[in-house]
Amino acid sequence: MIWLILGVMVTAAAVSGAAGFALRRWGPGLGLLDRPGHRKLHARPMPTAGGLAIWAGIVLPLAAGTWFAFAVPGVEPAEGPGGSVSRPTLPELLPAEAVQHLPGVRYQAGRLWTILGIGTVLLALGLADDIWKLDWRLRLAVEFAAAILTVACGFRITLFLDVPWLEAIIGVFWIVVMINAFNMLDNMDGLSAGIAAIAAVILAVVMLLTPKSPGGDPQLFVAAFFLVMTGSIAGFLWHNRPPARLFMGDCGSYWIGYLLAVMSMTATFVGSNLPRHAVLAPLCALAVPLYDLTTVVLIRLRAGQSPFVGDRNHFSHRLVELGMTPTQAVLTIYLTTAACGLGALLLHQVNGFGAGVILLLVCCMLGLIAILEATGRRQLRRGGRGPTVTESGGEGPTSEPSAVRLGPGAIASPHGGSRDSHPGR
Repeated sequence: MIWLILGVMVTAAAVSGAAGFALRRWGPGLGLLDRPGHRKLHARPMPTAGGLAIWAGIVLPLAAGTWFAFAVPGVEPAEGPGGSVSRPTLPELLPAEAVQHLPGVRYQAGRLWTILGIGTVLLALGLADDIWKLDWRLRLAVEFAAAILTVACGFRITLFLDVPWLEAIIGVFWIVVMINAFNMLDNMDGLSAGIAAIAAVILAVVMLLTPKSPGGDPQLFVAAFFLVMTGSIAGFLWHNRPPARLFMGDCGSYWIGYLLAVMSMTATFVGSNLPRHAVLAPLCALAVPLYDLTTVVLIRLRAGQSPFVGDRNHFSHRLVELGMTPTQAVLTIYLTTAACGLGALLLHQVNGFGAGVILLLVCCMLGLIAILEATGRRQLRRGGRGPTVTESGGEGPTSEPSAVRLGPGAIASPHGGSRDSHPGR
């Protein structure tokens, strides 16, 4: 089964990587370009809509797997020493461990393609915005409509509240928040996609470690989806690593944000052997995107600005302002994501006190970073230094001049992340 999972990941990465090459070659001719502007430092138009490559790396392997599950013969009864057993009528190439899960694949196919279908609508929304620059109100309305439809289709967040309508509302906002959080993170090369890959790996391991019942099978279907997602993102990151040659675009950030939100809701944390605090695992794995969105909104509100007006106050920008290079800032955020997410692996194994310690560690880590950021920014203001921007994805108000000053230690990159066009960016 391990080799099968690795094979699926490699397949997803190969499909995504190949699609990335295609987008770099033919995307500009289709108008899929991120052009230089007053908030961007890349000096030439860059291919964008790399989210289409991530989409292909996820959808095509899952489509092939779904087709295979329905196309191959089923199982036929046979007599064994212990009575009636199931004997697969499949080629010897297919491991017996995989055969036993084919009925489950058929059973889950409807839910799987519901998620992929709604996610594809959001990807199309992002693609339209990449090309035509849609109004943020329209985008936000479509996001809420997609989230409401998802919840109406039976995907609910588990909070043990015994108040279905409240859990439904929280589920809708969870989806919209994660879509926008990953869109806001897409401001430096490899940042949003890399964080999504780390979170997906962590959540996959959590699913493999948390069976629904004592001694039962792990949550293979959710884990497999996260691993396919990881492979697809890895294939895209080959093109998006610094210096980027392909930007993800809004289509990609909407796609991965939606999938991470919904699949984290699909995971089961109500097994008879699972403590209730295991449900907090997604919060640990996705703590950094939530931190970035929360701090940016608070900074804007404190400055008397609309939360829907773009600026350069994101986590990555703040680290660069302290003197880090863009690469150092991205790696710092990667490590922070991993450090917060690792706590999710232990939540199902500890008691309530242990869970409190894990959550406190995550909060302390983010709080420490916030203090260091605030101290550094205060020193820069006292020294009269201007804002530092080193990536094309850096956002700012429309009235901000195109020329920006670089702080000490900052290195301007000729490339950068995708355009920052999130409703709250």
